[in-house]
Amino acid sequence: MHTSESKQAATVHFQDLRACHGAILTRPTPMAASTGPIVDPSLRLRHFSSLSRRLFLAPSRLHASPILRHRLPRFVAMAGGSDPKPRVLVAEKLGEAGMELLKGEADVECSYNLSPEELRSKIALCDALIVRSGTKVGRDVFESSGGRLRVVGRAGVGIDNVDLAAATEHGCLVVNAPTANTVAAAEHGIALLTAMARNIARSDASMKSGKWERNKYVGVSLVGKTLAILGFGKVGSEVARRAKGLGMHVIAHDPYAAADRAHAIGVELVTFDEALARADFISLHMPLTPSTSKILNDEAFAKMKNGVRIINVARGGVIDEEALLRALDSGVVSQAALDVFTREPPSAQDKLVLNEKVTVTPHLGASTVEAQEEVAIEIAEAVLGALKGELASTAVNAPMVPAEMLIKDAATDTSPLKFLTDMLTLTHEVMSELAPFVVLAEKLGRLAIQLVAGGSGVKSVKVTYTSARTSGDLDTRLLRAMVTKGLIEPISDAHVNLVNADFIARKRGIRISEERVYLDGSPEDPIESIMVHIANVESKFPTAMSGNGEITVEGRVKDGIPHLTKVGSFQVDASMEGSLILCRQVDQPGMIGFVGGILGDQNVNVSYMSVGRIAPRKHAVMAIGVDDEPSNEALKKIGDIPAIEEFVFLKL
Repeated sequence: MHTSESKQAATVHFQDLRACHGAILTRPTPMAASTGPIVDPSLRLRHFSSLSRRLFLAPSRLHASPILRHRLPRFVAMAGGSDPKPRVLVAEKLGEAGMELLKGEADVECSYNLSPEELRSKIALCDALIVRSGTKVGRDVFESSGGRLRVVGRAGVGIDNVDLAAATEHGCLVVNAPTANTVAAAEHGIALLTAMARNIARSDASMKSGKWERNKYVGVSLVGKTLAILGFGKVGSEVARRAKGLGMHVIAHDPYAAADRAHAIGVELVTFDEALARADFISLHMPLTPSTSKILNDEAFAKMKNGVRIINVARGGVIDEEALLRALDSGVVSQAALDVFTREPPSAQDKLVLNEKVTVTPHLGASTVEAQEEVAIEIAEAVLGALKGELASTAVNAPMVPAEMLIKDAATDTSPLKFLTDMLTLTHEVMSELAPFVVLAEKLGRLAIQLVAGGSGVKSVKVTYTSARTSGDLDTRLLRAMVTKGLIEPISDAHVNLVNADFIARKRGIRISEERVYLDGSPEDPIESIMVHIANVESKFPTAMSGNGEITVEGRVKDGIPHLTKVGSFQVDASMEGSLILCRQVDQPGMIGFVGGILGDQNVNVSYMSVGRIAPRKHAVMAIGVDDEPSNEALKKIGDIPAIEEFVFLKL
């Protein structure tokens, strides 16, 4: 852009930048002003490694993926007012306020209850798609779009129905509306709690059938009862405020909740097991992640007091529904109130739905007039902003480059294309060198957070790098982002990438600091070791606590593979692949055989074992790598070995 006219008229749109996330432009050329797409066929593409895709494009994916099949990048210079409006397909009902926003800046088609075939046939003509929870946006949808689909907007919080990996591979941004329905969901949780406690639904049905059964539907009072909130985020904290107003004692479990924030509203933070043991009512407000899937299972119900009552307005998958039925039959759970289910809608013969002890609603958590309008406005603004190339704070699958960063003064020699190329090339060089250490950083964060027992919340994390390089020669932003990713993603619905890592950490009240320890040696390798410290928390594996009272884990890269080399004060040597069992034991003969025999009997394959000890016949830490997740029975047998003092199972 070398003219004043093109300087004023040209705008680089995000949809045309997204293709560059999957490739390096090795021969940039200046971009001329035009009213249509400009493609220089001489541009040659060099794809990022799988690592760069994981960092920039697919933060939800933890393993290498196939080479992206992007089309050539399109840099579009749009002359003001001459370009056609983008086309937006709204596949599920959206509030009128949001629709008005969309219609003001886009051509909008509303087509509800589309079959998968109908959605695929329409999507090739659309620049954006807006859905709620009822429409599945899978890989087939992105493939059918032919590359035109730029943005998928999820009107709500959860993105379970959108294939993020496929969206990323096809250069499509996914945005959601995470804040608008907070109060509505909290209110619905309280409504279910009170309706369940006083048998509202059952007594209403009884009266409508012509009965008058006052003695049958005697309820329980809420005053003085203990409510345990599992997941103390936005919705959980709003439920707590309302429950306090009902005279309930509120406790909560959430490893990320800040103790001062909880105390400010009179909530006591406790461990998961303590929350289960003390609660009269349990209300779930956690995302569905691998670590929370079926978190209320047979083992969890066994830790609850008889007669507990369960409320779930979060995600159906966090409860093992078969286990809940067994708990209802045994009397451990006296009642349940469910707004969400593993399968939605559930079948007409679903045993939970038909159980007279269970109050059910059809996923109404966000279904208030006010919330629907707020969600509609939030998602409409996010989708329109993304179509214009603006930074989308609610994007969940890719970092964004603000358009204004790419609009350079026409008087300078730096074109937007060259600026982007230089930026990507520099990042690729840094990432190529740090590749194995980036994987190590994420896994250390993932391991460290699983060692937290909860109670006070994670607030302070320090990352220590040991290196022979000076600070000016070592860029640790990638490593810090990946530690943050490992810490946060396993137990939240956040999707962390290089751009949003610091923001998401601050939003959750986590302060992440860095320390560099200079090593007198060759600077050929960028890093010797990485250590993650979590301060002011309790650990479910106390051996992981170092002498200064912090959870401490250290790792190194050996032959390109990340290894765990230190837990607390104990030296270990464990490849950070698959899953890991850590045991603190009395150092004596036969221990490896005892544990290996238990795992073998359960058909759990052991990939390696290593032992780190202070001195012979004293205490030792045994690290056992396993290819499969051991059953609770197998883990209990390991814990029952007299010489084993403590143990923990960790998913890496």
